[in-house]
Amino acid sequence: MDFTIIDAHAHLWLRQDAEVDGMAIRTLDNGKSIFMGEVRQMLPPFILDGRNTAEIFLSNMDYAQVSAAVITQEYIDGEQNDYLWEVQRQYPDRFLCCGLVDARKPGFPVQAQMLIEKGFKGIKLPAGRLIMFDHRVRLTGREMMQMFKLMERNGVFLSVDLADGDTQVAEMEEIIAECPTLRIAVGHFGMVTRAGWQEQIKLARHPNVRIESGGITWLFNDEFYPFTGAVWAVREAASLVGIDKLMWGSDYPRTIVAITYRMSYDFILKSNLLTDDEKALFLGENARAFYRLTDLAALPYIKNMSE
Repeated sequence: MDFTIIDAHAHLWLRQDAEVDGMAIRTLDNGKSIFMGEVRQMLPPFILDGRNTAEIFLSNMDYAQVSAAVITQEYIDGEQNDYLWEVQRQYPDRFLCCGLVDARKPGFPVQAQMLIEKGFKGIKLPAGRLIMFDHRVRLTGREMMQMFKLMERNGVFLSVDLADGDTQVAEMEEIIAECPTLRIAVGHFGMVTRAGWQEQIKLARHPNVRIESGGITWLFNDEFYPFTGAVWAVREAASLVGIDKLMWGSDYPRTIVAITYRMSYDFILKSNLLTDDEKALFLGENARAFYRLTDLAALPYIKNMSE
């Protein structure tokens, strides 16, 4: 395999301890978590203590020949800023970690300022979680725009997951107009499989916006491997904005409860719906340029005992 593979959407945490819409998320044992009123298999069952660590992920990355990963965050996992800063310092050539602000509460631009001063190069906004049962936090509100302009001035990128369809697209268009040099990566491939997902993809017609596919195997889980529908979705997105605007992401570790980490991208490698040049761009080269990654690890292929 001659491609450089970069994962544009993955997660790490030491322990889940969070609340979303008044419902708890808590780490249990054997990879399980309490998730909004039910027990869910959050991690593979062999992760007995629920610690989704950088070292476990690095082992998966090395095996799958993934050179680097962008670590995003989500409110459902609880804020992991302290841990992720340690990961960033310890493994700067393998991880690019995003800080997380709690935009559900006033005053979050101060959090953003502190994260930037600490050295974080990206900030994650789980924007879909800002449409809550009792109110909605607008992405174009005063504090939001204050934060986005701060990020733009400091060259910090925004990693954002939007609500389904075009719910927040108009707000994103306003942000892009106000902050034309703010680098933006839209996650979950626009919530592909949900009605209106193409409207999120079209945001990448702006020069500073990219789309990453974190969670695409989850969204096509009913279809399952080799996720032919997901490859067709990549083709459709490329027809809308160009293959150079699209980046592969795994949404590790939640997705590897159902499949292996290597399977989360090798369905792209094995597909005949994309050319080798398109695969190279989607699987790594676009992310290398957008996230400004250098000195990437070259990883050898290790044969399985079954080969």
